[in-house]
Amino acid sequence: MTLPLFPDDARETLDPGACLLRGFALEQAPTLLHAIHTLTTHAPLRHLITPGGQRMSVAMSNCGALGWVSDKRGYRYTPCDPDSGAPWPAMPSAFSALATQAAAAAGYADFEPDACLINRYASGTRLSLHQDKNERDMTQPIVSVSLGVTARFVWGGAERNDKTRRLTLEHGDVVVWGGPARLNFHGVAELAASHHALTDSYRFNLTFRKAG
Repeated sequence: MTLPLFPDDARETLDPGACLLRGFALEQAPTLLHAIHTLTTHAPLRHLITPGGQRMSVAMSNCGALGWVSDKRGYRYTPCDPDSGAPWPAMPSAFSALATQAAAAAGYADFEPDACLINRYASGTRLSLHQDKNERDMTQPIVSVSLGVTARFVWGGAERNDKTRRLTLEHGDVVVWGGPARLNFHGVAELAASHHALTDSYRFNLTFRKAG
């Protein structure tokens, strides 16, 4: 695969092992959004329940060999959509190619995700500070793609009480973290009311992982 040239001044280091790639997915964004619409027709967005019984404000779905789910039994990956019993939709080639290219641009060669979380944020929704730690292979990075309305990404450290930074994520931005930053805490601050020409009042996020 030939990787696109990516300017150094569009790459922002967050911590060793973590970086923000400004506008990396901008060109592919219309294709990605069209695919999201198709995928969520087959596996509709839904509000999951946390193990503590709380309804998540962010609407979620999945594509790929594995999908991340949550309910009172805990957080986990499953090969099938628990709502329908059918396998999750296959990951589109445009998704996997973008994830692999972004990981390589961040210094992680040969990343091949088998899970993609599709998150939809509406005005007033947020994602609390957390770690991504349900995956089996912690040597593989996380690739997170922002589409639509601008968001404030909360980036922390290895401990929940570590100092955090708030980073503005625009349409087409990609964050990649792994290595020493693989288990850093992160989240999304409450989404402000806004509008984007391609997504109306919503922000979509694609989070790629090697889960199995």
